[in-house]
Amino acid sequence: MLTNPETKYRPFNAFPFPERTWPNKTITQAPIWCAVDMRDGNQSLINPMDHDRKIKFFNLLIECGFKQIEVGFPSASDTEFNFVRHLIENNLIPDDVTIQVLTAARPELIERTFEALKGAKKVVIHVYNAIAEIFRRIVFNKSQDEIIEMSCNAAQLVSDFCEKNPDTHWTFEYSPENFSLAEMDFAIRICEAVTNVWKPSEQRPMIINLPSSVESSTPNIFADQIEYFCTHFTQRDKVCISVHPHNDRGTAIAAAELSLLAGADRIEGCLLGNGERTGNVDLIILALNLYSQGINPNVDFHDIKHVAAVVKECNELPVHPRHPYVGDLVFSAFSGSHQDAIKKGFQTRQKQEHSYWEMPYLPIDPADLGCSYEAVIRVNSQSGKSGSAWVLQQNHGIELPPHLQREFSNVIQEKTDQSGHELTPAEIWSTFREEYGLTGQNKLTLQEFNVEQNSPNNTKLKLALNIDGKKTTMIGEGNGVLSAGTAILKEKTQVDFRIEEYTEHTLGKSSDSRSISYIKCSNKKGESCWGVAIDNDILGSSLKALLNAVSKFIK
Repeated sequence: MLTNPETKYRPFNAFPFPERTWPNKTITQAPIWCAVDMRDGNQSLINPMDHDRKIKFFNLLIECGFKQIEVGFPSASDTEFNFVRHLIENNLIPDDVTIQVLTAARPELIERTFEALKGAKKVVIHVYNAIAEIFRRIVFNKSQDEIIEMSCNAAQLVSDFCEKNPDTHWTFEYSPENFSLAEMDFAIRICEAVTNVWKPSEQRPMIINLPSSVESSTPNIFADQIEYFCTHFTQRDKVCISVHPHNDRGTAIAAAELSLLAGADRIEGCLLGNGERTGNVDLIILALNLYSQGINPNVDFHDIKHVAAVVKECNELPVHPRHPYVGDLVFSAFSGSHQDAIKKGFQTRQKQEHSYWEMPYLPIDPADLGCSYEAVIRVNSQSGKSGSAWVLQQNHGIELPPHLQREFSNVIQEKTDQSGHELTPAEIWSTFREEYGLTGQNKLTLQEFNVEQNSPNNTKLKLALNIDGKKTTMIGEGNGVLSAGTAILKEKTQVDFRIEEYTEHTLGKSSDSRSISYIKCSNKKGESCWGVAIDNDILGSSLKALLNAVSKFIK
């Protein structure tokens, strides 16, 4: 890299536009979407989609609810041409869907495009040519007037072909390619000229698509360009203004959203942002950004993992695990402080019958996208006390007492520090069972018990225990079952201990749900141990939890 990059590169020159109003506006409705995966996205693939992959992608876009789909560049190759014919001849295009096709502003390509479209019901025919000064000078060696003449001739030819095919409902789309690099007054002038040729009306709709073919400025400048165009284009009320942002600077999402504030009606882009170089704007992110603000995006991503899987298969490109909304890790928290906040957020939400979604670190409910809560919190060496507790709660309905949460998190922390890896839910559950006596491999195990309530303050308990493999029956009394059990165990094991903490709850909402008990005991040496047990009734689980805790004191 150069020490003085200014000797090689020039900053993008913004134009003065103090009349801008977009910074004070808010997006209140979804734009018109046009998915260009099958053309713009497809042309950028290492292995362009074959017929079967294209059909699969087309069906996915239909499932998601897209009503405008750019299906190809039929004049570019026989493969593209034949695919468009296949859709039309086999009636694969739903009545409420408009296909879009692309062609350069060249007569022979326009003619070939109309051959491919015979019999189609509704079509957007998308014509483009580059207009920026760098292209006029370096690529075409043409003046502004010559570029305008080329565009108008193409528009007239399209109009003539449309009139010869009146059974199709035609929409004309014109893209002044490299709009964001062009002089704004020239961009307006050429679009005015093309619009005058087409003469848009309700019966002859027109789209003007303003692409940032190569993203070269900050998003605010692109928004200024869009608002300037919208406010200075004299036929604004007759056309639909569309944008087609690319992501060369990594700000295509921002550019698209700001362009809506600036007056755009429509957005062209791709699922997961595929496209030339760094890609087109990502329609999934844009749509779900709106959804997270309470705006219906008018497209459906209720099964986002399915959408991602099909796009990945058709494009033969991986999905980054941190890709917004879609990646495998986007709803996962590893950090202890994040986990604790999320866990408390869910606990608060469970207490409320209805409320707006307010969840720390989760701007959208994973369940709305078909994702479970199981992977929201994942456990590695960075996790805190809430991580392992969340996993147990989500997978097994276990709600650890706060003190046990902290103790068990230390156990898990030691395990992850030693391994250096994330622990799976199965590994966390196995560790929990081994640590707190749920495996049944303890020095003290309960065979059976019998309770007699002699008076409100006197309980008689008969225990049949297995102590180190030997069956023993004992009887004790106390002011409750645990009190009586404590008296029995102190006498039989010669361990002087007391119960410090006891908690229990059911593992479900039905009347026949099993019960789980947590007991913490301490001895004269200041040592403390937890025991946990699950049983069909609460007395059984509490006695087993007591035995599991005391077993740890027996050497």
